[in-house]
Amino acid sequence: MTNVLSLLVVIPLAGLVPLFFFRRDERAAKQVAITTTLVELAVSLWMLKQFVVGEAGFQLVERVDWLPSLGISYLVGVDGISVLLVPMTTLLTFISVLYSSGGVIKTRIVEYMTAFLLLEVGMVGVFIALDLFLFYIFFELMLVPMYLIIGIWGGPRRIYATLKFVIFTLAGSLLMLVGIVAVYIQSADASGSRTLSLPELIELRGRFPGDFQFWVFLAFALAFAIKMPMVPFHTWLPDAHVEAPTAGSIVLAGVLLKAGGYGFLRFGLPLFPIGVQAWLPVLIVLSVIAILYGAIVSAVQKDLKKLVAYSSVAHMGFVTLGIFVLNLQGGVGAVLQMLNHGFVTGALFLFVGIQYEKTHRRMIADLGGLANLWPLFTTFFGVFVLASLGLPGLNGFVGEFLVLLGTFALPGAPLGGLFWGPLAAIGVILAAVYLALDVPARHVRTGARGI
Repeated sequence: MTNVLSLLVVIPLAGLVPLFFFRRDERAAKQVAITTTLVELAVSLWMLKQFVVGEAGFQLVERVDWLPSLGISYLVGVDGISVLLVPMTTLLTFISVLYSSGGVIKTRIVEYMTAFLLLEVGMVGVFIALDLFLFYIFFELMLVPMYLIIGIWGGPRRIYATLKFVIFTLAGSLLMLVGIVAVYIQSADASGSRTLSLPELIELRGRFPGDFQFWVFLAFALAFAIKMPMVPFHTWLPDAHVEAPTAGSIVLAGVLLKAGGYGFLRFGLPLFPIGVQAWLPVLIVLSVIAILYGAIVSAVQKDLKKLVAYSSVAHMGFVTLGIFVLNLQGGVGAVLQMLNHGFVTGALFLFVGIQYEKTHRRMIADLGGLANLWPLFTTFFGVFVLASLGLPGLNGFVGEFLVLLGTFALPGAPLGGLFWGPLAAIGVILAAVYLALDVPARHVRTGARGI
């Protein structure tokens, strides 16, 4: 198991082979997809067991020269930032495939499972790639299967939502590609050799002048901001969530959005420190706006799925705020917030999907009385709602609390931590407002009678 990270990439690809042979047997295709994602989850847990906590640098590193004449290599590894994101990805993928196998998806089952296995390759690859070119390939690979999942198996307005999703994310990806090419050219040494290896680029970042970092960080930041998404690039997210099938919403909110925050931490901060400082005020302002805007818009939603979708904008605002306060509390809080948001919001979309399959309703006003009919379901749903709220004692509290601590620790200059900290804290209060509307009422209304 010395090549455990490569195994995580290969296993979903290997699962495509039996899917091809069972393309006429939908039941066998479901079993193949479930088994493949379960094995992938087990291997990711084995990877987690091999990780040595407290050891600095990247671990489980694998490197093979891929295009040596261009300085491009197959380089993968994990550290404290990515080591938990990989098991989260494999767990949510397994849950999504398992749920989809229960009869929710009724057409093109083999193609659907193929898309999910390819999507898992891209998602896992993003979190382990340490070469910019390799990262870009995995980053783009996530786009195509999600495009198909929404566009083929989505809701009535799936074409509109898919095109919007592709246009936004593809524009960001092209900007990042321009930034990668610029970094590649700038990395040349006296002999003319170049590299896209992250560890080597970190050592060479002294060659990146201030103006270069200013513009190249902007290119990377736009790509990651669209993927998260940050305000004002968030408009594709609610449409994609509402039209996506339940499993698509789970991995979209639970994993794909994290690729943006992870990209900031993995590549933006270490490679372009001058660029980060130059754009820091803008990024902090946009993060706080995202927290407040996402919470306010969520409070007026009548569609339960849209409410959860817009709440993701607010929660990811805490991630970017924690990243760009540039201190330990904020950085740790941002990573924990990504993990907590992945599990909690993934679970909320799963609960929304389950009740929609039973009631065929998503309007909050129609869902009163569910607690009387499904007491266990609403109990677990309520627990995850409280976790999303950030109730002390649940996982959602830890990340947001650390982010707020980091924000209050900003320098006391004009518009410092004592200004942005209270503003961000208002977002937590507003979360209590919109999530209180999310919990089904105890009394039975007309919409719940026919369940």
